[in-house]
Amino acid sequence: MLKKIRITLALIFWVLITWLLVDFTGTAHVYLGWMAKIQFLPALVAMNIGALLFIVALTLLFGRIYCSIICPLGVMQDVIAWFRKKKNKYSYSEEKGILRYSILAITGFLLATNLAWIVGLIAPYSTYGRIVGTVFSPLYKLANNALAALAEHYGSYAFYEVDVWLKSIPALIAAVAAWIIIGILAWRGGRTWCNTICPVGSLLGILAKYSRLKVVIDPDICNGCRKCERNCKASCINGKTHEIDYSRCVTCGDCLEQCAQHAISFGYKPMIEKQNQIAKEYEDKKADESRRAVLTGVALLAGTALVKAQEKTTDGGLAEIEDMKKPNRDKLITPPGSISLRNLSEHCTSCQLCVNSCPNDVLRPSNSLDRFMQPEVSYERGYCRPECTRCSDVCPTGAIKPITVEQRTATQVGHAVWIKDNCVPVADGIPCGNCARHCPAQAIQMVPLQAGVHQDGWRWLDADNQEIPRERVLLIPVVNEEKCIGCGACENLCPSRPFSAIYVEGHEVHREI
Repeated sequence: MLKKIRITLALIFWVLITWLLVDFTGTAHVYLGWMAKIQFLPALVAMNIGALLFIVALTLLFGRIYCSIICPLGVMQDVIAWFRKKKNKYSYSEEKGILRYSILAITGFLLATNLAWIVGLIAPYSTYGRIVGTVFSPLYKLANNALAALAEHYGSYAFYEVDVWLKSIPALIAAVAAWIIIGILAWRGGRTWCNTICPVGSLLGILAKYSRLKVVIDPDICNGCRKCERNCKASCINGKTHEIDYSRCVTCGDCLEQCAQHAISFGYKPMIEKQNQIAKEYEDKKADESRRAVLTGVALLAGTALVKAQEKTTDGGLAEIEDMKKPNRDKLITPPGSISLRNLSEHCTSCQLCVNSCPNDVLRPSNSLDRFMQPEVSYERGYCRPECTRCSDVCPTGAIKPITVEQRTATQVGHAVWIKDNCVPVADGIPCGNCARHCPAQAIQMVPLQAGVHQDGWRWLDADNQEIPRERVLLIPVVNEEKCIGCGACENLCPSRPFSAIYVEGHEVHREI
């Protein structure tokens, strides 16, 4: 029963947290946002005391059950190992203590020096988030688009199509590399990554040595078949000496199922030893009913909601539009709620949850080495709508703090800058005004390009007060930096290509209007 309960809970957690990471509608976060917040590293970075105490208490009671049920990367390794249909495929190995605790010490140093993004490169939840968000999220969106097309064919608009695009080649390479390395280690050695590299596994392993409930081998009953050792994916059971390395045991229950002699029990160790001495006559029964600790299941209710299709601006399909290129910004733009570039860098673990949740396609992983795969804002494919707070809603670490719509509309993440030579009225002599028409903050005013031209009511007059036909008056934008919130609507909707005639420079520290 222990193994069945563990597998059931693990699959529920794994499927739902994967859905949370790939969902682009915001539906999953309403019900499952807490799953990201109880992951160890996000809870530690956010100083979520409640989640940390829960994980510590769980470990001191059941051992490293967190690694077998709650950690999605751990469950993924179990799934990969399960596909290797081979019996007795493992063997006991000595603990790589120097490597494990050296990585743990380095991790502690990096966290103390506010370099959480480096820790995120090997932390289990962040690593899994990047694998899912970069590799599998596009596949999920493609499946959604196929379903949307099928539904539309039958007159239903319950689903809507979304753009599928490559946000970062370095992030894709890093995610695929991590997936391949961890997959090979899981295929060959089960929990090798967890018990050698993972700093969370090493830290919880220290606590697991003192757990209340443990897997215990009774040497008086054991016949020395060593099936438990050969089927232990953590390689922590020494069948010769009947010893178990509890710092590596993930309480999966596989050994309990393999023992035909019922010599292995899970429970309070002193009590089990006493019961084994008193109740030898019950050895032939299916043991563990009187000694097994009952794991409490978690009931989850996942709901789905219909979502409305977002409005899109198109050219009608009549002209071939050149793709917009990213401008060279002096300062990066960080998401609303991140407060500053420093706060984002110190708290973000690069799990990609905000990137995959962004409905406006303005977030993408950074390629910069000093903040690799942390989110940054750019407006080639959309703009940051003032009414949207999705990234701040889903962030589990506090790198992007929760904000309201009112706070969002009063937060200046940057300001618009006009490039005269790129502007359509200047370069082509054609009226435009797209930036001013679409500015949600009304921070852009159009003024005449020609010197001396001014407005009198509905008329335009030149320097000699002679009326000028409206179509001959060319207007250029002037930005009011006190009102501009840096949403990027002007940059995104500017028709100038390949570089926009107006772009947003980020603020290193966000300002409030």
